[in-house]
Amino acid sequence: MKTTKTALVCGAGGFIGGHLVKRLKEESFWVRGVDLKFHEYNNTEADDFVIGDLRDPSFCRLVIDRSFSEVYQLAADMGGAGYVFTGEHDADIMHNSAMINLNVLDGSLKRNIRGVFYSSSACIYPLYNQKDKDKPNCVEWSAYPAAPDSEYGWEKLFSERLFLAYNRNYGMRSRIARYHNIFGPEGTWDGGREKAPAAICRKVATAKDNGIIEIWGDGLQTRSFLYVDECLEGTLRLMRSNFEGPVNIGSEEMVTINQLTDIVCEIAGKRLEKRHIPGPTGVRGRNSDNRLIEEKLGWSPSQALRVGLEKTYAWIEQQVRAKRGRSSSHAALRTSAIPPNDVLAKS
Repeated sequence: MKTTKTALVCGAGGFIGGHLVKRLKEESFWVRGVDLKFHEYNNTEADDFVIGDLRDPSFCRLVIDRSFSEVYQLAADMGGAGYVFTGEHDADIMHNSAMINLNVLDGSLKRNIRGVFYSSSACIYPLYNQKDKDKPNCVEWSAYPAAPDSEYGWEKLFSERLFLAYNRNYGMRSRIARYHNIFGPEGTWDGGREKAPAAICRKVATAKDNGIIEIWGDGLQTRSFLYVDECLEGTLRLMRSNFEGPVNIGSEEMVTINQLTDIVCEIAGKRLEKRHIPGPTGVRGRNSDNRLIEEKLGWSPSQALRVGLEKTYAWIEQQVRAKRGRSSSHAALRTSAIPPNDVLAKS
């Protein structure tokens, strides 16, 4: 009798979660997705998709109703710099994400699920190690003494310790990855929660050639960005390995935000003048250190940044055009609903 592999993806309505569902279906898993909302940009391929709030322990026990082969905990209250680094959402970020992690771990333990994948973040790394834009230190052991630059990072660090404590005290085999700026199609690209690659692609797509693009800060802050397909490959390799982590899953191709903008402009075939404005910029420098993942998993990402940006820009440009088309249609409908002036004069 053939045994069906089963997976639970928490946060399946989000960017990485949506891609993960598709990847697991390609591997013939039966997949249940859970989120507060359906995926905004694609119909889910999950066999079962449940809308609900994982902050609610009762709901969490409802969806963790069996011993899944694999559980992926990606659900969190998060966003880009405009959401995470302003300080306006700190309480929600910490409370919501911690509650989700506590509930998913407790529900998994009570179903005798031994392994849960947890998506942590490079935001856990100390501010003092990321002040040099050219030589940031993000090797895994450098996380302590702890000094993340945001409450988002502090919550992620707490939750890492939570998962590791469950491993020690209850014999679980959870796996922890620190994601570094994952990007790609079918992710948030406007509205304030988008991350830098999506924001830059949107700004370039909406700008006219020889126009202006606004960049927060001086644009010299450095980052590395990892395409979503490579993120999934690293995630699955870690989940199915004997190494618990935490381990970086990110690219070592570090660029400044100005360079990121230039690459997207080249892809779009546009010349734009950068206008640097005040705004949240996060740490001065951040780059994935991949020595540990190479040692433990024999693998590290290899795709060039530009390849992923070409795919992402094409998708975001399509979204921008579609949004413009909808706006034009709505405007035309509003105009057609207004009676001619002579009719208004007689009314």
